[in-house]
Amino acid sequence: MNTVEDDNEKIFKGKRKRLVEQLKEKGIVNQAVLNAILKIPRHLFLDQSEGRPALLDHAYSDKALKIGAGQTISHPFTVAFQTEKLNIAQGDKVLEIGTGCGYQTAVLLEMGAKVFSIERQKELFDKTKGFLPFIGYKGAKLVYGDGYKGMPQFAPFDKIIVTAAAPYLPNDLLAQLAIGGILVIPLGEGEEQVMNVIVKKNATQFDKQTFGKFKFVPMLQNKS
Repeated sequence: MNTVEDDNEKIFKGKRKRLVEQLKEKGIVNQAVLNAILKIPRHLFLDQSEGRPALLDHAYSDKALKIGAGQTISHPFTVAFQTEKLNIAQGDKVLEIGTGCGYQTAVLLEMGAKVFSIERQKELFDKTKGFLPFIGYKGAKLVYGDGYKGMPQFAPFDKIIVTAAAPYLPNDLLAQLAIGGILVIPLGEGEEQVMNVIVKKNATQFDKQTFGKFKFVPMLQNKS
């Protein structure tokens, strides 16, 4: 996909290459995930009020950074890890809970997924809805709404990714997952959450695996 030109693109491209090498060292092996992260200009997704020098220094560090509305863009490793666990195939129909700045959305689009994404924060929704097409990432269905409810009108989904900390596993999301589909969700109410990967075997049976602790902002109900 095409992205807007940037005066510092050569600098940022080198930083992205180093970031990808770091992700490999941390265990990310899915080449499609790594290729997406190598291509996407993460610095454009950050809160510009933080200032240009801050972007140059930190945009491609493996850390969460501000995106506005009290929210953050996840660590690149977290994005890569969740995406890898989704096992995305070309044309997969993916529900994303928590659009945020749209970085995870862009990763999914780069991998050929059909993306349906929900954002609860109106400020972020309004910003990201225009921003993603502006930098070349078109085609995602973005909705302002409650992530706990999912998008039943577009279900079932091959994959579901939740990018905020959920205190419990929403039944609506399980119901909207296709048979054989994968749900990746961080569960927990404390400072750290446990990453869960859930595979829907049939209408009532699910296989669940856990993959260590991560830190996410809380997944909030209703719309603000």
